Amino acid sequence: MKILVTGGLGFIGSHTVVELAKENNEIIILDNLYNSKIEVLDKLEKITGKKFKFYKYDLLNKEDVEKVFEENEIDSVIHFAGYKAVGESVEKPLMYYSNNLMSTLNLLNIMKKYNVKKFIFSSSATVYGNKETGICIETMGRGETSNPYGTTKSMIEKILEDLYASDNTWNITILRYFNPVGAHESGLIGEEPNGIPNNLMPYIMKVASGKLEVLSIFGDDYPTPDGTGIRDYIHVVDLAKGHVKALENMKQGLNYYNLGSGKGISVLEMVKTFEKVNNVKVNYKIVERRAGDLAECYADPSKALRELNWKTEKSLEDICRDAWNFEKNN
Repeated sequence: MKILVTGGLGFIGSHTVVELAKENNEIIILDNLYNSKIEVLDKLEKITGKKFKFYKYDLLNKEDVEKVFEENEIDSVIHFAGYKAVGESVEKPLMYYSNNLMSTLNLLNIMKKYNVKKFIFSSSATVYGNKETGICIETMGRGETSNPYGTTKSMIEKILEDLYASDNTWNITILRYFNPVGAHESGLIGEEPNGIPNNLMPYIMKVASGKLEVLSIFGDDYPTPDGTGIRDYIHVVDLAKGHVKALENMKQGLNYYNLGSGKGISVLEMVKTFEKVNNVKVNYKIVERRAGDLAECYADPSKALRELNWKTEKSLEDICRDAWNFEKNN
């Protein structure tokens, strides 16, 4: 199968390329390198022992993207490309709406022109909004998103629903991720956010390695066992395997799946496990809650198990060990 992976040198995209390559798929990578590095391509080839066709193109340039479809008989598309920093999206909403929406629309229009109608979209649990209940189930539908990044994910889901309503020959799978963390066991690829990290695990690693002074934990007075917020952390390799399963089990229609462990981990539990597994100290302080943060949020992943035969396999200890191994190697 010939698969186009947009954003294929990014954190989740690169790990998915590795897992797709294990199944002997032919992979074409498109990435504008805005939030990724060209060195990742060499690392992917080192891990897999395979060469990949790579296009340094931007999805906003329709002519370039069309060349990819002209030159390759693409069977399906996995769409990771997009801006993804929550804080930056609040500061630069127009940039996020312009990029994330227009790039997706360009891609879908070109897919339609070339009759490529198998599409997997990289969505997010943020589309559930601030639900009062901790557990998220696909049947809940979307809620009120709290930042422009999340709103672009929600809007693209709606675009895909309208597209399918207009033409039911499309096979569209929407994967809603929870909190991707960890790194490949080789230590060659992992998460490398630009600037100061937004997310917990990259921040822990920067503090553990001495690049940042202290981790701020936002609130210890939530109604949770240790008072800190609970989230569903999923090893990026498990997440990548979810895309392979989604491709293998793609069925007619428009389908949504949560990709999460189904188990909530508190911020303090993550910090303590990281310290224990890696024998390293993480300096932290408790600060006030952030507005809009929920006490807990985790997946019901039973639909993905039932229909895709997918579930997480890696433990919290694996997550902490692999993340730190990548940080030390890089």
